[in-house]
Amino acid sequence: MAFDLTLKDGTYLVKLARRSIEAKFNEGEADISDAPEVTKQKCGVFVTLNSLKNKGGTLRGCIGYPTPVQPLLEAVREVAQAAAFEDPRFPELRRSELPITIIEVSVLTPPEIIKVVKPDQYPSMVRIGIDGLIVKKGFQSGLLLPQVAPEWGWGPEELLSQCCVKAGLPPDSWLLKGTEISRFQAIIFTETLPGGDVVREG
Repeated sequence: MAFDLTLKDGTYLVKLARRSIEAKFNEGEADISDAPEVTKQKCGVFVTLNSLKNKGGTLRGCIGYPTPVQPLLEAVREVAQAAAFEDPRFPELRRSELPITIIEVSVLTPPEIIKVVKPDQYPSMVRIGIDGLIVKKGFQSGLLLPQVAPEWGWGPEELLSQCCVKAGLPPDSWLLKGTEISRFQAIIFTETLPGGDVVREG
């Protein structure tokens, strides 16, 4: 990443994500006039929603841009609403759920294609808890953020397989010719409680 983000910057982004969702409920738009200058740079970013409805928390939505297509603050405002209302895996977030929903923002480095001589070398090139992965084959692609593998207790091979599954491919597709594997890192900011303090995790 060509720049870093402070906790103050990350707190702004997480609170912006929450304000954007609240604004959608009220048919308005979150104000970004006070945004830190660094958040005006283009970055890939994902917003993840985790519900505290069940013990331990469960995924409630996750949408983002893997590549830097627009300024960070605008991307956060957009994908926060998409995570809440457009993730096809879940029904739209209800207003009553927001007070029990943890919001997490992951700012991504540009993806880097992993170059290997043989596909069985991929696991040695993946750092669990540090690298997120993108698998592409033909028109299919799948992405998993760096924090996913530690949460599920996956090693490198399982992460590669699960990323293939995310792309709609057989789990061993990372071993096949024509499959492209890229890695990226993330700066992760998350609420400790819904609407509460924000901490940096990556």
